[in-house]
Amino acid sequence: MADEQLNENNLNSEEAVAATADARVLELEEQLAAAKDQSLRAAAELQNIRRRAEQDVEKAHKFALEKFAGDLLPVIDSLERGLELSSADDETIKPMREGIELTLKMFHDTLKRYNLEALEPHGEPFNAEHHQAMAMQESAEVEPNSVLKVFQKGYLLNGRLLRPAMVVVSKAPSAPQPSIDEKA
Repeated sequence: MADEQLNENNLNSEEAVAATADARVLELEEQLAAAKDQSLRAAAELQNIRRRAEQDVEKAHKFALEKFAGDLLPVIDSLERGLELSSADDETIKPMREGIELTLKMFHDTLKRYNLEALEPHGEPFNAEHHQAMAMQESAEVEPNSVLKVFQKGYLLNGRLLRPAMVVVSKAPSAPQPSIDEKA
């Protein structure tokens, strides 16, 4: 009987050891799964950081000239105004006009090389993303909300707005006011 009880105790202790081992294996498997999940998350985060850094570097290269280009725009505006205000028929300033035209052409060619493009929206529909309305003017000749006049050209650098175009926008003509005689 003592042998049976001893065998029974051994079986109970072996079952207890097996149960403890099973519980430990289960606990270790959970820890392993958590460690794998954490490792995958860390790898994904590292990949996201790397991708963001590459995008930041790409943007830095693409828009590095933004401030410099913005500082050159008033010079271009002045050259264009000088041409507008000078008479092409005046023989005394013809050489100076030709020099300004050549300088302006060189500026425009350089701007084009660096993906800086002018916005000349005359006659186009008003676009709040690229145009800044300075005034509204009634007009029966064009559709309402169209650009009638451009005070200052706008510019895009690699598709990003560098400076909005300053424009006058059309609006529908107002209905004529009835005169005093018509009211009576």
